[in-house]
Amino acid sequence: MELLEQLNQHMKEAMKRRDKDTLAVIRMLKASYQNEAIKLGKAVLSEEEALEVLSREAKQRKDSLREFDAAGRSDLAEQTARELDIVQRYMPEQLSEQQLRELIQNIVQEVNASSSADMGKVMGAVMPKVKGKADGNAVRAIVQEELQ
Repeated sequence: MELLEQLNQHMKEAMKRRDKDTLAVIRMLKASYQNEAIKLGKAVLSEEEALEVLSREAKQRKDSLREFDAAGRSDLAEQTARELDIVQRYMPEQLSEQQLRELIQNIVQEVNASSSADMGKVMGAVMPKVKGKADGNAVRAIVQEELQ
């Protein structure tokens, strides 16, 4: 099912349940989706473009969560964590650390990377394959580990 259809269906369900938190996040996701569609001049986004919107929204919440935790704002951190959980329901299943490590090791061998100077080459090959399925910071950390 396409993301927009899924969001519309879940929005109706959240309205029936009177789940204000879920409803607010779904509306925000729909707005981001529609803004991206307008920006690209399309009526419907491709699966990859929709995944990019979801990834951007999840990343914003992860960044906010770190900042709220650092500032000691547990009330905002809890709200943001709930929002992040809702956003992640629409994301593809995340790769485990072991799966990610194996993929990176294979790519390091494919591109003949041997030092940290080859990090850009490895990251350029890895990121398109894990888009939406792994956090960029986790990928970077494992790539750095593998290239040492």
